[in-house]
Amino acid sequence: MPRFERVAFNPDFIDYQSGYELQQRVHAEVVAGTREDTVLLLEHKSVYTAGKRTDASELPDDGSEFVETNRGGKITWHGPGQLIGYPIMHLPKPIDVVAYVRYLEQTIIDVIAEFGIEGTRVAGRTGVWVQSPSGIDKVASIGIRVAEKVTMHGFALNCSNDLEPFEHIVACGLADAKATTLSVLASREITPLDAASLIEQKMGEIPNARG
Repeated sequence: MPRFERVAFNPDFIDYQSGYELQQRVHAEVVAGTREDTVLLLEHKSVYTAGKRTDASELPDDGSEFVETNRGGKITWHGPGQLIGYPIMHLPKPIDVVAYVRYLEQTIIDVIAEFGIEGTRVAGRTGVWVQSPSGIDKVASIGIRVAEKVTMHGFALNCSNDLEPFEHIVACGLADAKATTLSVLASREITPLDAASLIEQKMGEIPNARG
């Protein structure tokens, strides 16, 4: 099992740069073998982050600043009410990044099922999705990086956050996709700490991980 660390939760949100620097330190220790595989759980201060494949047309339409990152994927928003998970873990051999993304998706699907919410995958799109009256909405996004066979970045699960920031970007490059939250879906407040407790229960070793 990986080690779980609760880094920053309401009201002590962490800014994105500080969170990234923490990731880098932990990643270096995991690569060096001085720290066990670790999952950082936290809430960020409000920020837009742009992955390596972000197009200029997808950036905030209100002129908001954004942070360029070295993760995969496109632009998204992070902020209070959203659970961020940064698994910093050795990938099993042979390296299979797609299988790792599917592992993260399945973990989140298992977690939200505990709240009575049925999550699903959508062919050709990463993340976790749910059926809604308007079609299918996104409740969790995933963007990762692998360096020296150890993962960085991870997932963002919308729990009780404001959805308004998503209206100013083409989130994850998907113009036809709407965001939703666990609280909206369950018709009750579900906080990032509620979800974090279940992540700690459901997220085990990556399948076929090193012994």
